[in-house]
Amino acid sequence: MEESDLAATEIESEEMQGHSPGRVLRDWILVVVIALGAALLVRVYVLQQFYISGPSMETTLLENNRVLVNKLSYRLHDIHRKDVVVFDRITTSGGVIAHDDLIKRVIGVGGDTVEIKDCKVFVNSTEIDEPYLDKEVLAFPNAVERCRVIDMKPITVPKDQLFVMGDNRPESFDSRSFGTIPEHLVVGRAFAIVWPFGRIATL
Repeated sequence: MEESDLAATEIESEEMQGHSPGRVLRDWILVVVIALGAALLVRVYVLQQFYISGPSMETTLLENNRVLVNKLSYRLHDIHRKDVVVFDRITTSGGVIAHDDLIKRVIGVGGDTVEIKDCKVFVNSTEIDEPYLDKEVLAFPNAVERCRVIDMKPITVPKDQLFVMGDNRPESFDSRSFGTIPEHLVVGRAFAIVWPFGRIATL
């Protein structure tokens, strides 16, 4: 056998070894592990999908909608009024600590004074514009059916706290009931509806 033929045979043999079933399987396992690791890191630190259960954010968010939450937003900038946020609500009952993820809209931030008069919300003595509220609900003649809490005395939001409310005012359990929430309990900002396809939109 000539020397060139021998070299070609050796190269062919190495290529065949490189594509052996065991090597291919190991490569695929590595790819899957890296992909799963990257997906886990994204879910933990960057983006997470949340499922809407309950009517408190109607008609902005409906039952069974899914939203995408940016967990990095508030590492880059402050929380803003009217942001839709997911936060961890911690409750204690009989010594048992429970965690619930709630989604609400930020009405007031630290230092703001929030007040409700005849179902209208005032922040720092100025009535806020709320185009996200359901116009049909706002037309109800009964004030309780319009907003549940008709009047609320002025509340000054403490530093590093938030006053949050659901867009469906008659059906929302929020800061009108449980008070302000600490900023550090905010998971992130909900910025898009991703399911169902017919409702895909930014928030």
